[in-house]
Amino acid sequence: MMKHLIRTVLSTTSLLALSLQMFAGDWPQWRGADRNDISSETGLLGSWPDNGPKRVWLSDEAGLGYSGFSIVDGKLFTMGLDDSYSYLYAFDALTGKKLWSTKMGTHFKNKWGDGPRGTPTVDGSHVYALAAKGELVCAKVADGNIVWKKELIGDFGGKVPGWGYCESVLVDGDNVICTPGGKKGLMVALNKKNGTTVWSSEAFPDGAQYSSIIPIVFEGVRQYVQLTQKALSGVRASDGKLLWQSPWTGRTAVIPTPIYADGHVYISSGYGVGCKLVKLGGSKPKDVYVNKTMKNHHGGVIKFGNHLFGYSDGGGWLCQDFKTGELVWNEKRALSKGAIACADGKFYLVEESTGNVVLIDASYKGWKERGRFQLTPQTKQRSPSGKVWTHPVISNGRLYLRDQEMLYCYDIKE
Repeated sequence: MMKHLIRTVLSTTSLLALSLQMFAGDWPQWRGADRNDISSETGLLGSWPDNGPKRVWLSDEAGLGYSGFSIVDGKLFTMGLDDSYSYLYAFDALTGKKLWSTKMGTHFKNKWGDGPRGTPTVDGSHVYALAAKGELVCAKVADGNIVWKKELIGDFGGKVPGWGYCESVLVDGDNVICTPGGKKGLMVALNKKNGTTVWSSEAFPDGAQYSSIIPIVFEGVRQYVQLTQKALSGVRASDGKLLWQSPWTGRTAVIPTPIYADGHVYISSGYGVGCKLVKLGGSKPKDVYVNKTMKNHHGGVIKFGNHLFGYSDGGGWLCQDFKTGELVWNEKRALSKGAIACADGKFYLVEESTGNVVLIDASYKGWKERGRFQLTPQTKQRSPSGKVWTHPVISNGRLYLRDQEMLYCYDIKE
C-alpha cells in the first residue's frame, strides 16, 4: 500500500512538474506577458533545417481576419470572421483542435481584409477581446460563455477607425483599459468583473488609432501610455487623469505599440513619419531625438538590450541605437517588409508579401540568418489587398503563425 502511494505521489509530482514546465512560456496577451514581444523561453533551436522546423499541426478553422494569439494553460485564443459574424475562438494549443467559439461582433468589411484585428487578453479564468467594430466582451476561458459585453461606440461615444479597431485591450489589476476615442475621452477603464465604468479620460478627447496601451511606473506612479496621430499621452492609472503629453504628427494610421525603458518612451510610425524618444518628467516630456531612421508601419519594433530592431519603410530590416537614435545596421535584400518577435537570443521574422519565415540572431553586429521556410499551404480567401500580417508568437517551445483562417504550429524546441 505504501509503495503504491509513493508511486502515485511521485507520478502526480512528475505530471505537475511537466505541466508547470509546459506552460512556463505562456503568452497571455498582445506582444506577450510584458507587451514587448520578447519571450523569456530558452532551449530553443539555434538554427533550422533546410525546410524549417517540424510542423506539429495545421488548422483552417480560425475564420478570416488578422487577429493574433494569446496562449495560456495549453489553450490558444484568437478571433475570426465566419458567416458574417466575428467570433472569439479557443483552440487546444498542443493539438490544434477547436475547443469552442463564441459570437461576439458583427461583420467588419474592409478593402484590406474583413474580420477582427486585435489579440485577446487572458486574465485568470476570463478572456477579453475587442472586435473591429468596437464590440468588447469578457468571456469564460472554460467554455466561451460571455460574462459581459460593451460597445465602444454606443456606450462610450467611440468612432470606428478606418481600418477598424485593432487595439488589444489591457487588463491591469481590477480593470480593463481600452481606447474608444471620441468626444467622451480617448481611454476608458472598466471593472473587469462586470464591465462597469471606473473612469474615462475626458480631459483629452481624441480619435482612436491602432496602437495598444502599455502600463508603466514612473516616479512611483502607475500610468497608461497611448499613442494617437496627435500625441503620445500618459494618464494616471488610478483615475485616468492626464499626466503628460508629447506632440506627434502621425499620418494616415499610427499603429506600433510604444516602448518604455528607464524613464523614456519610444514611438514610431509609418507613412514617412519616423520615430522619436522622449524623456519623461513634468507635463511636457523632452524630446531626446526625432528622426526618420525607423519608419515602422505595423510589423512592430523590439527593444533588445540597448538597441531597437524592426522593419523601416525604405530602410529595410534595421538595428537602431535606443539612446541616440542612430542607425547601427540595416539589411534590404535578404527579406522584405514584415513582423518580428524575439525568443532565446533570436528574432523570428515573417515576410508579409510571401509568408517567408526567417530566423536571425538578435544582434547589433549585423544580419546573421539561421534558417528560413515558407508558410504552406496559404489561404485562398485573403483579400487581394491583404497580406500575411498576423504577428508571430513563441510559446512553450512552439512557434504559432497565421494566414487568415489558416493556423500553423511548429516545434522549435532544441
